[in-house]
Amino acid sequence: MQILWLDALAIGAGATAVMDVWAVALKRFWCIPSLNFAMVGRWLGHLPRGTFTHANIAQAAPVRDEAILGWTAHYAIGVLFAAVLLALVGEKWVQAPTFAPALLAGLVSVAAPFCILQPGMGAGLAASKTPHPTAARLRSLMAHTAFGIGLYLAALLWSTVR
Repeated sequence: MQILWLDALAIGAGATAVMDVWAVALKRFWCIPSLNFAMVGRWLGHLPRGTFTHANIAQAAPVRDEAILGWTAHYAIGVLFAAVLLALVGEKWVQAPTFAPALLAGLVSVAAPFCILQPGMGAGLAASKTPHPTAARLRSLMAHTAFGIGLYLAALLWSTVR
């Protein structure tokens, strides 16, 4: 199990970084803003206080160190998704990664923002309460596709240094 977590850490952090590079490219070249991870931290910071959903997370009371909390959670969640993938495909996949399981994991992972994060932050199920739900859904799908590609690329790199 220890090797699984080291593998998950390397692959998950690498995949999350690929996702973040994609977000930077979208912002720089197409002026498409990324998710504000301080708002994710704010949402997470309110959970221990018993508040699971907000009408609009931007209007909720700020939480101390919310940006750090949000970014840390972003990478921790990436590692957890990688751990789930590795638990399903096994250690042999880490030694010789293939594209399909990684891409599928990335696509399946979009359920988390659709069903948990967006409703909790006030955007509704699958961004249904946003001004442009289809665009928001496509951005989430693209981001998680980038994460899936990142799982594969990070696993390829990790397999060479492991």
